[in-house]
Amino acid sequence: MTKTKWLAGLLIVIFLLASFSGITCAFVKKSSEPSELKVINEAWHTIFRDYVDKDKLDAKKLVQGAVRGMVEALKDPYSSYLDPELHQLELKKLKGKYSGIGAHVTMKEGRLRVVAPIAGSPAEKAGIKAGDIILEINGEPSSGMTLTEAVLKIQGPAGTVVSLLILHEGEDKPVRIEITRAEIKVKSVFTERYGDITYIKLTHFSESTPRELSSVLQDMPKATAGIILDLRNNPGGSLPAVVEVASQFLSQGVVVKVVDNKGQETALEVRKGGLATDLPLVVLINKGSASGSEVLADALRDHGRAKLAGSKTFGKGSVNAIRRLSDGSAIYLTAARWFTPSGKPIEGMGLTPDFPLELEEKELIDWAINYLRANVESKVLAGV
Repeated sequence: MTKTKWLAGLLIVIFLLASFSGITCAFVKKSSEPSELKVINEAWHTIFRDYVDKDKLDAKKLVQGAVRGMVEALKDPYSSYLDPELHQLELKKLKGKYSGIGAHVTMKEGRLRVVAPIAGSPAEKAGIKAGDIILEINGEPSSGMTLTEAVLKIQGPAGTVVSLLILHEGEDKPVRIEITRAEIKVKSVFTERYGDITYIKLTHFSESTPRELSSVLQDMPKATAGIILDLRNNPGGSLPAVVEVASQFLSQGVVVKVVDNKGQETALEVRKGGLATDLPLVVLINKGSASGSEVLADALRDHGRAKLAGSKTFGKGSVNAIRRLSDGSAIYLTAARWFTPSGKPIEGMGLTPDFPLELEEKELIDWAINYLRANVESKVLAGV
């Protein structure tokens, strides 16, 4: 087999490796390949046969470019191609640390937007807020970048500086912000005591979140009268973790309904043994509450377990999965949609709070403390 013919077949093999374990298996299944792959094969062959600077051709880069192009053609802001370097960065995040500014971002309507900064991160300390638009990264317009490219340019070694041109929501003039990158340790549960009220903030949902939350609930004083669950600026994360967290506050029922690309619905139910299924509860939300935090918030409301207070949420009702490819790269793909226990969609809509409040930071916490205490007192009086 000539080098050209071998390279011509390589792209087809790469595309099939997400489903098959090796090159031999891919060729065995060749008869079931989509006919459209013939065009890709022809393009590959043409490039290696006719391109003038043949010695500059990089087969690996061409393969990655082809896969990236397919994912971008989906026009899905939540699906992206992760080259091997970015895939490794994502794996580090899952393990609980990475180097960067500490902010969750997405592409929405062709603009790079901040979903939420991580609590205590360089991004938050520099004034980055949910809803901010990142216009430039180190002087380069973000409008021409994919989400993957933008993330790679923002992340980098701890101690180095990244310059961002930021347009804050509601403002007309952008500001340039210099942020020193740091190692981001991804703790997800923070707690404070306000007398007999326990305040719990969940910044995101990782594999360690259920364990962190369980520890907090076990350490709560027996005299605790109520819980404030703060999901503001929580961009989501691991769906299994969301179900486990919901199970700490619900005694039974469906947490979320997931519908895959075949239309098959799977109901994820509460796991028994929750530590806070009876305590009065109020949930705080805002425009930075997205995906998994919306799952949790509406599950608690649908089951009559809690009221939502704050402002309307982001509206991301999709489930994403990372599918690793054989060269170390991966596809971050929207693989399903989720619906509330009552069957309502969230995608593009968001959750409207029971108590719409234009209160920020501590002001909303103070409101929640007063709400819970009034609720507890009314129940005590009713019992008398």
